[in-house]
Order: sequence, then structure tokens, then C-alpha cells
Amino acid sequence: MMDPQDIRSLQILEEIHNNHSPTQRDLARKLNISLGLVNSFMKRLARKGYLKITTIPRNRVRYILTPKGFAEKSRLTYEFIQYSFHFYKEALRNIQDLLKEFEKRGVKKVVFYGASDLAEIAFISLKATDIKFTGIVDDLKEGSKFLDYNVKSVEELSKLEFDMIIITTIESKEAIFNKLLQRKIPMEKIIMLQ
Repeated sequence: MMDPQDIRSLQILEEIHNNHSPTQRDLARKLNISLGLVNSFMKRLARKGYLKITTIPRNRVRYILTPKGFAEKSRLTYEFIQYSFHFYKEALRNIQDLLKEFEKRGVKKVVFYGASDLAEIAFISLKATDIKFTGIVDDLKEGSKFLDYNVKSVEELSKLEFDMIIITTIESKEAIFNKLLQRKIPMEKIIMLQ
């Protein structure tokens, strides 16, 4: 598992490398984290010698990657690629095992909750089975596209036919599980991917 701080550091170093003069506000918006957290990361990265902070022109703070920063960005990128490959292989194996179990139990139709990378892996795995994908719900991404499917809100779940709901989000699984239970979805019809 890659340390979440390393992932944030990599994201910040990449943004500074790609966009030579992002503001902390730009970084906070782009990375969807608080301004205070960006400030803390910037100070930490500067202390470690990964970036230099300049004020040229006088009223504008500018961040420059140092050679040590480029090396750290390369190291973190390599680590992230390894982590992603391991995540993909592990997720694929878990999903394939789950779908085999579904086929044994006679599950014919599934819905995903969560338009995520994990949902894409599940969707690809589903193609090798006789199980039909009937839709995807995700309150945060409602109205957007997931592959060729419209992402629906949880309120529209009642319009979809399914034997099982697979929670395909990476975060907030417990909250989603509880939300589905509140909508009177039987517990035995909800599966959380690990």
C-alpha cells in the first residue's frame, strides 16, 4: 500500500512540474484538498529540498522543482505504478472470484454503486460471464457517463432490475452500505468489494 502522503506529494510535484506557477489555491482546487493542507505539504516539500519557493515578481509566489525534487517525483511515480499494478491485479482476482460465486448462485443481473476505477475493472470482468450489467448509481457523479452508461442517482435504483448491488467505490463503503439498507435493499443483495 502506498502512503497517502506520498500520493499527495507526487500529485503536487507533478502539478508544479506541469504547470510552472500554480498557486496554492489552484493546487487545492485541482487536488480537492484544503488550502491549509496544500500549504503544509508545500512547506514540507521545500524543507526536504524538493522545491524552491521564489517571489519573482515580488507579489507572486512561484515554486520550482529542484534536481532533488525531480528525483523524488521519479521515485514516487515508479512506486505509484507498482502500487497501481498490484491494486489492479488484486482487484481483478477478487472480482473474478466474486463473479464465479455469483454464477454458481444463479445471479443474473447486477448494478454497481460507484463510478470508479474499481467499477471499470468489475465491468471488464463481467464481460467474461453471463451476468448482465443493468446500470450504475453514484450520487456524486449522477448525470455523468460511465463507459457508455448514464450514471444514475440512488433514488433511481428502484427503476433498475438487479439481483445484486456491487459497491465499487474505494472510499465510504460503509456509508454507502448503510444508505442502501435505508432504501430497504436487503443486506444479502449488497456486496462490498475489498
